[in-house]
Amino acid sequence: MTVAGRVPVRVGRFSGVWRPRFVTVTLVGVALLVLASALNIGRGDYPISLLEVLRTLLGAGDEAQRFIVLDLRLPRTLTGLLVGAALGLSGAITQSIARNPLASPDMLGVTDGASAAAVLAIVIGGGSGAVAGALGAIGVPLAALIGGLATAALMYGLAYRRGLDSYRLVLVGVGISAAALSLTSWLLVVAKIEQAGEVLVWLRGSLNSRDWGDVVPVGIALLLLVPPALLLTFRLGVLQLDDDAARGLGVPVDRSRGVLLLLAVGLAAVATACAGPVRFVALMVPQISLRLVGSSRPPLVTSAVYGALLTVAADMLGRTVLGEEQPVGIVTVVLGAPYLLYLLVRQNRKATA
Repeated sequence: MTVAGRVPVRVGRFSGVWRPRFVTVTLVGVALLVLASALNIGRGDYPISLLEVLRTLLGAGDEAQRFIVLDLRLPRTLTGLLVGAALGLSGAITQSIARNPLASPDMLGVTDGASAAAVLAIVIGGGSGAVAGALGAIGVPLAALIGGLATAALMYGLAYRRGLDSYRLVLVGVGISAAALSLTSWLLVVAKIEQAGEVLVWLRGSLNSRDWGDVVPVGIALLLLVPPALLLTFRLGVLQLDDDAARGLGVPVDRSRGVLLLLAVGLAAVATACAGPVRFVALMVPQISLRLVGSSRPPLVTSAVYGALLTVAADMLGRTVLGEEQPVGIVTVVLGAPYLLYLLVRQNRKATA
């Protein structure tokens, strides 16, 4: 039986569903991502045309162009691409688990927890003593990763009551987020002037001065975390049902939800550790992808592609359109804040309907 937009496919013992709209939307996103990345690489004090950028990436171009493209600009764009993909995928997983469009690492406190831990490493790690020495040895990226995971564990523990209610999860996340922001504000007050300046730069979420050393960690994290997330995609569909129905289908609900949430938190924490808090990508992209594809839940692969596209495009806008160069995190906040208000109004109308 063929359902509109879905074509059953069977190869030997394996069967699945071919979704032409999903494939088309995803491939269009990939094409736009390649175009945006090439345009972003070409912008700067030494402009390079789109065709020259593509030729250089394919191995042509003169020595100066190869140096500018491959050594100076490509790492920045790749970092933004990988960070955006991680955030888009993380948001798609958390929104599917919670069955709530407001559930994202930004709203659940994961991003703010990672940020608070990173700020703590900057402020206290620059001092003296055993604690400062330990934090200094950990470094800002690893501190952010640990902070994000610890925040997620606290959130899950406080929200779980014989099951995981989506609204309780969001409310607990908002509370943890507020506490983490308060901690960050206090650390800024007690920090030295040079430390406060470093903290403020990091908190804006920037891709400036990124090199290949920044690309490798987030690339490795995606290689480790994306495959298990995609393998568990079928369980996300079952988790859209209530817990009793999912258990009746033989799915270990709590364990599956816990593993998926851990993967989502890992992706968000790694992205935050690499580029600082780039907000609203994980909130907006899954819902946009859901509407483009026409599915019942946020599609993981499409969300990753369009998360990368949004981050790279925001970086290009911040560097070229807004005059003086603006961090990518500021651009995504400007784009995402109206969308958050729209979601809140929409959810309120549903609740009162």
